[in-house]
Amino acid sequence: MGLARRLYRGEIDVDFVGKWRLWYSLSGLLLVVSLAGLLFNGLNLGVEFKGGTIFSFKATQTSVQEVRQAVLDEGVHQVIVQQAGTDGWRATTESLSEDTRVQVQSAIAKDFSVPVDQVSIQAIGPSWGGEVSQKAWIGLGVFMLAIILYLSMAFEPKMALAAIVALVHDLVITAGIYAWSGFEVTPATLLGFLTILGYSLYDAVVVFDMIKEVTAKLGHTSKQTYSMAANNALNHTLIRSLNTSLVAILPVAAILFIGTTVLGAGTLKDLSLSLFVGMIVGTYSSLCVATPLLVTLKEREPKYQAIARRLASTGGGGKGSKGSKSAAVAKG
Repeated sequence: MGLARRLYRGEIDVDFVGKWRLWYSLSGLLLVVSLAGLLFNGLNLGVEFKGGTIFSFKATQTSVQEVRQAVLDEGVHQVIVQQAGTDGWRATTESLSEDTRVQVQSAIAKDFSVPVDQVSIQAIGPSWGGEVSQKAWIGLGVFMLAIILYLSMAFEPKMALAAIVALVHDLVITAGIYAWSGFEVTPATLLGFLTILGYSLYDAVVVFDMIKEVTAKLGHTSKQTYSMAANNALNHTLIRSLNTSLVAILPVAAILFIGTTVLGAGTLKDLSLSLFVGMIVGTYSSLCVATPLLVTLKEREPKYQAIARRLASTGGGGKGSKGSKSAAVAKG
């Protein structure tokens, strides 16, 4: 509690920039694991993307295993069962012929004592799924292009590059978690992806705006290197970032863990998982990826190298900071 109180009051100065090797190593490991999941497991695309058949009905006193077995007994090979609410059920299969769809519909009605006309059937063709996939990729591309244009106008190119790298970092890790967990990727999932990109962008803009304001004052007589100034700016926005993340994550966690387990709101987990993971990763990347990367790029500029060399020669570069190390290298 004492540490949390000191952190909330801004009495703790975290050396985010100085620990850049730790953050780069951690992010590299997460990216490798995520890419491995995407490569070997792949994403579990929903019926909206690959086509299939959906059987929806209401039945009490049954289970996921019983619904799955009832459909499998009719010769269906792939079945994904989700519970919607207290007594609603949704069984998704591969594309089926009309005769097989009627056969499965009758079996469900018989096994769970449901009128046949209350077992709805929705057939989605692969061509429609391909169209949805194409529109999803177009939407993601337009969103990323809009972000690049905005960052290029609002900040300098190196800040824009660092923010874009952080966004891609968040997207790959979130997608990797979906690949390893086997959660179904639906249009709601893509909405979640777009939402976390916007959230991550907001967090990065807040941090970079403070860094821009603080580092604008750096000159030949400054007593701080770029990395020291950037780290101070980051610590000034730390509590705001953590509070914003906590407030945003709590309701999403409630939807993910309470809604999907207690209330059986299976359709919400597609959206809530991407939001939950993306918000955590987005906060991490804004603090530990975007800013250290920005410092790495900016410290190569002659102006900031000169400041670092001068402070290193007078012993004012600070101990253990990335800026003092860069200055020592430049001097040597």
